[in-house]
Amino acid sequence: MSDFTVIPSIEQLRQRPAMRALEARYGAEATLIALRAAADSARAAIAGGETGWTMEAAVVARMEEAATSHLGDIFRPSLQAVINATGVILHTNLGRAPLALSALERLVEVGRGYSSLEYNLARGARGRRDVHAEALLCRLTGAEAAVVVNNNAAATMIVLAALAAGREVIVSRGELVEIGGGFRIPDVMAQSGATLREVGTTNKTRVSDYGAAINERTGLILRVHPSNFRIEGFTERPSLTELVALGNTLNVPVAEDLGSGNLDQPGQSEPSVQATVAAGVDVCCFSGDKLLGGPQAGIIVGRAALIDKIRVHPLMRALRVDKMTYAALEATLIEYAAGRAATTIPVQRMLTLTADDIRPRADTLAAAIGTTPGWRAEIIAGVSAIGGGSAPGVELATWLVAITKDDLSAAALERRLRQMTPPVIARIEQDRVVFDLRTVLPEHDAQLASLFLRA
Repeated sequence: MSDFTVIPSIEQLRQRPAMRALEARYGAEATLIALRAAADSARAAIAGGETGWTMEAAVVARMEEAATSHLGDIFRPSLQAVINATGVILHTNLGRAPLALSALERLVEVGRGYSSLEYNLARGARGRRDVHAEALLCRLTGAEAAVVVNNNAAATMIVLAALAAGREVIVSRGELVEIGGGFRIPDVMAQSGATLREVGTTNKTRVSDYGAAINERTGLILRVHPSNFRIEGFTERPSLTELVALGNTLNVPVAEDLGSGNLDQPGQSEPSVQATVAAGVDVCCFSGDKLLGGPQAGIIVGRAALIDKIRVHPLMRALRVDKMTYAALEATLIEYAAGRAATTIPVQRMLTLTADDIRPRADTLAAAIGTTPGWRAEIIAGVSAIGGGSAPGVELATWLVAITKDDLSAAALERRLRQMTPPVIARIEQDRVVFDLRTVLPEHDAQLASLFLRA
């Protein structure tokens, strides 16, 4: 006959220190439900004759463990911080750019209380949110005006909607790209109300092709930087200066979707926003969370008259950003304005790391892993990627820590690492798990070694 007397009452369990701590953290109702579930499991185990359920102390320990695990599973956020050891700097699946410390501090400062999001402090009256970050963006890019929306696809769409709805937009066939998540430039254009007018061929488009397509229905010339692919060989593409000259001659505005958001940092292959503005483009849009290294945002800069049309378009209400985005973006832009971005913006710092910078950290991690029997860690040459649809084909030399264990496959080890707290995301090369410390924040090196050994 089953002995259920070893199972304490729910009320007895609730008074235990561990359960009182759980109740303080997760609330009385959720803790009560977890304890009842643990009691049901205990009864089922005892009735089934499972071993280890005869002593009350052991039963209590198991029930506390079950309740703790149950509550942890229920309340665990789906969005978790992870350690990115893949070597892909702008890893779209892992949230792209990690924020600078100054941006994080501003998020806390602005988020913990009220802010002047739509309040004009000088006039003591309602203000406009779309002016935040504008002064910094204009100073950094040389543009007359700027406005911010929630991502670069939104920026492209509102530019088209505000400047060319019901009219034709001329785009080279070689620039009809597909961006992340399956969104394509023609689809974005269709949603904006503009009509696509393709010119040229996939590999060759001349300025004369644009000129021949311009008519009374033309609303805009759109140039799209192919940031996530590269066409090589028998190719031709007019310069931005040529397109601007054509637009000025025929009174057609020229817009460019730059995508990556390079603010003229040294050593980068992507075109800079400053150079695009200096070339005379009317409107330029780019991402905030790629090479810029800030929060997700679509940034639009250009001539004041056109930016004002975008600013008052009805879509702005749906695409505008909140106070947290403005706080992080302004803090990030201040780092550029102060000349500190190369060292304080994580993405910029990762881009400039050399293989020699990474080698000592890799050696230290490999030595820590190698002290445990059965584990082997080897330092091998490798390459990092920029990612995020930026600088396709650009590889950064690095040193990788290649790890193997006698009784564990690379796939099994990679899976275990993903199940750690925090999860560690690595990659597999030649049947070995490899870590690229370029994308691991230096303050996480010791934690990474500890997590790995627990795996």
